[in-house]
Formats: sequence, structure tokens, C-alpha cells
Amino acid sequence: SQPPRAAQGKDHNAIFKGRCCFHRSDAGETMAWSESVDTVLANKEGLAAFRTFLKSEFSEENVEFWLACEDFKKTKSSTKIASKAQKIYSDFIRADAPKEINIDFHTKNNISENISEPTLSCFDAAQRSIYSLMAKDSFPRFLRSEVYKELVKKHQDRNQKRWLPFL
Repeated sequence: SQPPRAAQGKDHNAIFKGRCCFHRSDAGETMAWSESVDTVLANKEGLAAFRTFLKSEFSEENVEFWLACEDFKKTKSSTKIASKAQKIYSDFIRADAPKEINIDFHTKNNISENISEPTLSCFDAAQRSIYSLMAKDSFPRFLRSEVYKELVKKHQDRNQKRWLPFL
């Protein structure tokens, strides 16, 4: 049972309201990324930096799986649902998958048993698990990483040049 929506903190969809998620960010937004993994995942440049960091930790499959699930949930055609589900399963879930994610046996088994008749929610438990892993484990390390520090510095420099054209 989940806590009331207000108790869960920021509304996951709030970051999308009123603007495109692939806008150019400024230094303030770069700093705002430290508030939530959602803000990083919703921003093209933030996502690229987070991916670079995950690649350096050999865990890039986590964000790739999360993005594949986000794309999968938007699928309308039943034939595409089946083919995309199979692709996600073979890439990330099945034993010895090339980008196998680290999920518990029960979740993996449940997906394996139901993959022959996939639904748009068939990867939800695995996606939540991977999201939680990224948010609680990888994301705090990302904020301490050189990748993140360089990005913040680049945005601060860009902002300074914008206001001080003589630099």
C-alpha cells in the first residue's frame, strides 16, 4: 500500500508540465538535477551525462531498460506490443541476456511466465525495481562524480558568458 500522493514527494509528471523535456537547460536546472533522478531522466543533456556515468560503472543497462520500458508503455499496436516485449525480454530479462538487469527471482520468473501474452504493464515491477536501484544507489554517486561536476561547471561557464559577453 502506497502512501498518499502528497506524501510521495514530487509528482513524477510535474517535471513535464508546461515544457518540452528536451529543452536546453541552464545552470540552475543543472543544479536542480540534484533534487531528483526524474529531473535527470527527463532532460536530454542530463540523461546523456547520467548514461555516461552509468557506463563508467558498468551499469548502463539499467537506464537503457528504464527507457525501453517508457517507450514500450506508449505502444498502441498489439503486434508491436508483442514484438517490443520480446525484444525487451531477450535484451534485458532472460538468463544470459546481453544487457541483463539485476532483478529478483520472483519478478524475473513472473515476466518469463507471462511474456508469451505480454501486456503494457508486464515490465512494471522490474522497471520500479531498476528505477529504485538507480535513484537510491547510482544517482547519489552520479551527483558526486566528475561527470556531474563537469556538467555543472560547463553550465555555470555558459551562463557567465551569456551575462558577461566580454569574457
